[in-house]
Amino acid sequence: ELGQGIRTAIAQVAAEELDLHMNQVQVKLAETGVTPDEGYTAGSGSIENSAMSVRFAAAAARAKLLQLAAAKLQVNEKDLTMEAGTIRSQNGKKQISFAGLLNGQQITDKVTLPVILKNRNNYKLVGKPVHRSDITDMVKGKPAFVQDLRFPGMVHARILRPINYGASLEHFDEAGLKTQFPFLLKTVVDGSFVGVIAENEYSVVQIQTAGQSFLRWKNDAPLLPQTTEPLNRYLRSLPMKDENVKTAGNPSFADNAGVHAASYSRPYTMHGSIGPSCSVALYAEGMLHIWSHSQGIYPLRISISKLLDIPLDKIHITGVPGAGCYGHNGADDVSAEAAILAIQYPGKHVRLQWSREDEHAWEPYGSAMIMDVRAKLGANNMITDWQYDLWSDTHGTRPGGNPENLLPARHIRNASKKRPSGYSGGSYRNSQPYYNIPNQKIDMHFFTGPLRVSALRSLGAFGNIFAIECFMDELAIAAKVDPYEFRLMHLTDPRAKAVLVKLREMVNRSASPKPDNNLRRGTGIAFSRYKNTAAYCAVAVTAVYNDDTKQTGIEKMFSVIDAGEAINTDGIINQTEGGMIQAASWTMQEEVKFDKEAIRSLDWKSYPIFRFSQSPETEVEVINNPAGGPLGAGEAAQGPAGAAVANAIYYATGVRYRDLPITRIPLP
Repeated sequence: ELGQGIRTAIAQVAAEELDLHMNQVQVKLAETGVTPDEGYTAGSGSIENSAMSVRFAAAAARAKLLQLAAAKLQVNEKDLTMEAGTIRSQNGKKQISFAGLLNGQQITDKVTLPVILKNRNNYKLVGKPVHRSDITDMVKGKPAFVQDLRFPGMVHARILRPINYGASLEHFDEAGLKTQFPFLLKTVVDGSFVGVIAENEYSVVQIQTAGQSFLRWKNDAPLLPQTTEPLNRYLRSLPMKDENVKTAGNPSFADNAGVHAASYSRPYTMHGSIGPSCSVALYAEGMLHIWSHSQGIYPLRISISKLLDIPLDKIHITGVPGAGCYGHNGADDVSAEAAILAIQYPGKHVRLQWSREDEHAWEPYGSAMIMDVRAKLGANNMITDWQYDLWSDTHGTRPGGNPENLLPARHIRNASKKRPSGYSGGSYRNSQPYYNIPNQKIDMHFFTGPLRVSALRSLGAFGNIFAIECFMDELAIAAKVDPYEFRLMHLTDPRAKAVLVKLREMVNRSASPKPDNNLRRGTGIAFSRYKNTAAYCAVAVTAVYNDDTKQTGIEKMFSVIDAGEAINTDGIINQTEGGMIQAASWTMQEEVKFDKEAIRSLDWKSYPIFRFSQSPETEVEVINNPAGGPLGAGEAAQGPAGAAVANAIYYATGVRYRDLPITRIPLP
């Protein structure tokens, strides 16, 4: 559970197939040895994978329960009905509860597909906006997150970190630290890994704050070489691994007539979780217990097993919700660090809480990207040729069983210092336009950049869709064709067309604001199908530029999304609204600042994000297409929202921004 409400959707499909009330279903979060190994909660796949597995299991359980009840009650299965945990004969004379039927036993039959599912016409819960039961406790401030965990006798820990990734510990005055802080319970030093433990959080923060004065670090590997060139130029100069993503037809630009080109970029971007990463670990009686908000506790267990040379069956991990992570943030790293500390301080629950500075400086960011696009307009203003070149680092260094991907592996003495390179596939996600273009070539240029990077919501799709959809608008302007029509004339998929048509209807019926001579407004649009195989999403944005204050803002964001079968429409709307606002923040403000010495974005002032006062009004419509099953909605809005913001600002100001964030270059 990453904040997307997946527990509610899973409960809905189970309750629907078993004709239960929502309060009769409990969804247990992942726990090693108890729940199945489903890999990672990622890629907008929770509904497609987890929820559908539960649906099939619940349907199979329904069939088994009816079979058992028929035998127990001595009636025909067809004469039985099921409601709220009770099975009754149609005449109402015989009935038995699930509990009475199973008598404390579990159904252990293996589910074999296909199974008979409930008729959609009889749905009471699926496709409806069911309330999330976990929200109430969160709003009331009751314990709900890993940060809230408390155990009897629990101690608190912090890490004393180097200035950057490559720095190593040269000297540690451990005795001096203990003298100044007599309440220091334990120091854990392993290579360049330094942890401190105290009885309470206030004490350990005191130690962390003053601790650097007792350490001397050697800066073995600066983040950047001695260079003053812009980041994009530096990234282009790095050694590359080239890969052809797709070639179709024979793109040709020999004749310059109708040829248009542009270059776009996005900077390094943070996950920026509001609650910094946290974990609790206990080492007792030869077992290592970890409470973690990781997206994948089974891969994490393998990675920690290899990192610390502990047998898998001696590690037990319980999944606990954390703040929204939007991908691979510090959750795995803090869990591994807590494990290291707990082993050195056995018999006590050790709670390790990252600070805001830890989170900002040490999480794996979303990679910077550069996108060069060239296209040719032919007869009837149709795109005939397309060349797309993409430069990016990896978008995937989750532990995945590889201990080198864990942050402490960079610092502890005997761990491999080989730098993880990840895989290139996430980089070119959505690099292929969903439009019908006969001749196209997409090339990937894969580099290893200066910063630690991994999966950030939508991976490379945000940058790729930003470039493609901004360029589609530029081509529409060059062709003097309406942006909606220009996209529609290059699409054949009826579902893709449907979201654009409905979006135009939404925008047209929206109430026009009162005229203001000091405000210039513009509305921009964008479209994508996430991964070219998942949800369809079209976004429109109304941007406002104030001539007096010289400030640009977002007034309203619209979206139409077709995520296939909608399990919980409220959940889809929430995901889409949140995705749009986050993408707008990425587009307008967010950029990791760093120099050759260190990361310089260490708080919300040096890494600003949208404030509540900047968050626009949103309106989302869901097209429910149940026939093809669910497609996943968690990341569908990221790419089109960013492009729609940039397009809207162009129509409001006449200035085309191709390098993010937009605040980097002030308006004239």
